[in-house]
Amino acid sequence: MDAKTAYQELVERGRERADLAALAGLAGWDLRTYIPKKGHAHRARVFATVSRVLHRKATDPRIGELLAAVEDSSLMEDPDVAANVRAWRRDYERATRVPESLAAEIAEAASRGESAWAEFKKKNDWEGFLPYLKRNIELKRAYAEAVGYEDEVYDALLEDYEEGLRTRDLVPLFEELKGPATRLVRRIAASAKKPRTDFLHRAYPKAEQRGFILEVLPELGYDMDAGRLDETAHPFAIRIHPGDVRITTRYFEDFFNAAFFGSVHEAGHAMYEQGLPEEHWGTPLGQSVSLGVHESQSRMWENLVGRSAGFWRRYFPRARARFEALADVDEEAFVFAVNEVRPSLIRVEADEVTYNLHILLRFELELALFRGELAPEDLPEAWNRKMEAYLGVVPKTYAEGVMQDVHWAGGAFGYFPTYTLGNVYAAQLFEAAEQALGSLEPHFAEGDFAPLLGWLREKVHRHGRRYPPAELIQRATGRPVSAGPLLRYLEGKFGALYGLT
Repeated sequence: MDAKTAYQELVERGRERADLAALAGLAGWDLRTYIPKKGHAHRARVFATVSRVLHRKATDPRIGELLAAVEDSSLMEDPDVAANVRAWRRDYERATRVPESLAAEIAEAASRGESAWAEFKKKNDWEGFLPYLKRNIELKRAYAEAVGYEDEVYDALLEDYEEGLRTRDLVPLFEELKGPATRLVRRIAASAKKPRTDFLHRAYPKAEQRGFILEVLPELGYDMDAGRLDETAHPFAIRIHPGDVRITTRYFEDFFNAAFFGSVHEAGHAMYEQGLPEEHWGTPLGQSVSLGVHESQSRMWENLVGRSAGFWRRYFPRARARFEALADVDEEAFVFAVNEVRPSLIRVEADEVTYNLHILLRFELELALFRGELAPEDLPEAWNRKMEAYLGVVPKTYAEGVMQDVHWAGGAFGYFPTYTLGNVYAAQLFEAAEQALGSLEPHFAEGDFAPLLGWLREKVHRHGRRYPPAELIQRATGRPVSAGPLLRYLEGKFGALYGLT
């Protein structure tokens, strides 16, 4: 078989799968935004059908033949070809281990689980939701056995989101972070310096919040001609194509932070997707490399940019002009307030210091579930124990506790650790960007986010899946992945805010 012809067929097949996946993504966006209640059952069947078709195409033996033809040729001297073939081979080997029937069952269970979660969370009905959760766990265990793993069942699930990541990597990383994070929380709690936050809970009309968000996001670099902002129960970003990357948010008219910072977070995801090379659509070089790297982009824009003093030097006067609730608030007080450190029940609203403790809790529960050390029925009690131990707070309802996130409802086990990886990567990337570009906050104060976005485009976005995530971070920063930059950032920022010595 001619290698050039084989490679071209691989590209064409990849683009066809990407187009079908784009349609599935659009259906998923609709499911989580505007679908009528009676449309859920049919949408679940649609996802199952599309999943079967995509799985069939991804596991076609012809792909194995095409890959072999290219792998044995001089085309592999082309770095673009080599990168695509490496990633295609990995994906093909994993996909062919999963029976088509199991792939369809997983897709349908995920769709039904998300719909059930939305319904039962409103009712605070854990018992009603539990069967859907148990089905997802059962199917994910079957999936892990099918694809195989090195040491633990959980490793197979981690690999879906972060290539090369293993449980043995996560345990020491979390231990490295847990001690300093808990000590910093205690030092902050003991500080006499506290932010005033009452004004964040005044009246913030939804229309004004949306208007302010739509004023800010394009200046950050989110291309509204290639995106849109909608409302949902659980915010997300979804890529249909680099020219169609959508984000969602949720509004609370008595709380400023949720919609604004949630939108900046999702815009960080979206700007990564908008920055992937469109000419590589349908190939690994046109895909994001991992959820950890993805989360590094969202957390960086939300926290290292969006909660910085430089950022609010530009935007606080605009916010005060738009929101009557801020009329008696000064800029310094506002910056301190949006950076308040206070243990809370809800992960998506957690501050930067306590956030990783939320992820640690979920990681430990997931690991216990898949090691068979914890029964699904016992999750609420285990959740509450860990919340009290790590954060000193205990949820009063299932909805604000074990049912607060949609991820388990959709079968996304192994997903949560990527949030902490995102924080680690974000701090390391930001530190490297400042070493290359100088201090960035003066740029933010002028509304100039192009230097940072341009650096990220060059060091991260344009590479797609050319390198595995850990290698990508090392190439971008010149150092292996480390928690050091994150710990330095947290200590420096919050030590200054709270007057710690």
